[in-house]
Amino acid sequence: MDLDLLRSTLDELEQPRFRFDQIWKWTAGGAAGYHEMSNLPAALRAELTERVPFSTLHQVRRATASDGTEKLLLTTHDGRPIETVLMRYKDGRRSICVSSQSGCPLTCTFCATGQMKFGRNLTAWEILDQALALRRLDVLNHCVFMGMGEPMMNLDNVLEVCRRLPDLGITHRRTGISTVGWVPGIDALADSDVPVRLAWSLHAPQDELRSQIMPVNDRYSLADVKAACDRFYEKRRKMIFVEYVMLAGVNDSVAQARQLADLLEPWKYKVNLIPYNPTDSIYDGSAKGSMDAFRDTLEDRGFNATIRLIRGRDIDAACGQLAAKAAA
Repeated sequence: MDLDLLRSTLDELEQPRFRFDQIWKWTAGGAAGYHEMSNLPAALRAELTERVPFSTLHQVRRATASDGTEKLLLTTHDGRPIETVLMRYKDGRRSICVSSQSGCPLTCTFCATGQMKFGRNLTAWEILDQALALRRLDVLNHCVFMGMGEPMMNLDNVLEVCRRLPDLGITHRRTGISTVGWVPGIDALADSDVPVRLAWSLHAPQDELRSQIMPVNDRYSLADVKAACDRFYEKRRKMIFVEYVMLAGVNDSVAQARQLADLLEPWKYKVNLIPYNPTDSIYDGSAKGSMDAFRDTLEDRGFNATIRLIRGRDIDAACGQLAAKAAA
């Protein structure tokens, strides 16, 4: 829902200011449309249906995985494809993965989104409408900006959405913004008024290798990004999550685990090892033994290191797979 349009329309209709809050409370609570908002006059509901679309996005397809993960393919008013995911866990977590751009301009070689043609930044309301669409499917309590796009290149709109997420049941403490290492965005997030968590998609412990699989490293080196993350930590005192996709024979050796441990400090960084999910790229995923050895090496050096659960792989909803079908 375009909340700016909603507010201006209510002003034009000379509605009392509390009407905006009423409508937003219904919407954030999972209402399917204006028709459910029983404390609004019927005439106003009809007027809003005509003048303020309930969503800025159109749902094209909904898919459900064998593990309960759901993925929505959505399009914007100008036909840009977006994918967004709801992940359900046995411990009660209901985590959403939302997109900040249609496509991505940074072309990481292992990621399906990076192989799409880049569209544009999404508006705040297009990002928010992904979360609202998923809220209509289930109660929510976690959010990660790890979908399509680089959130730090669209940070103002991402932060506007973060300010609204607590109304959907997602606190700032349970909201994370992921970046491949867009240094200006990391610094802007550190200076912002929104106390969300930072995740760094690192994926290689040496500059040469990282540049091969992530071209953005030529612009912002490991040292540059590490310095920005350290500045974030000094200001926020929040542990930073490191994402590390495991690519067989590329970045998964014990020696590379030691290099990663030398790069980071265990009291600042928690490492999430991510099984590679197929994206028609040149890579294969690391074997379980390699992932276990990599994790054990980090743990021996004092790190909290985990291997991420795979969610939604059978519907191309897992990490790195978003927009593979939309791009076809």
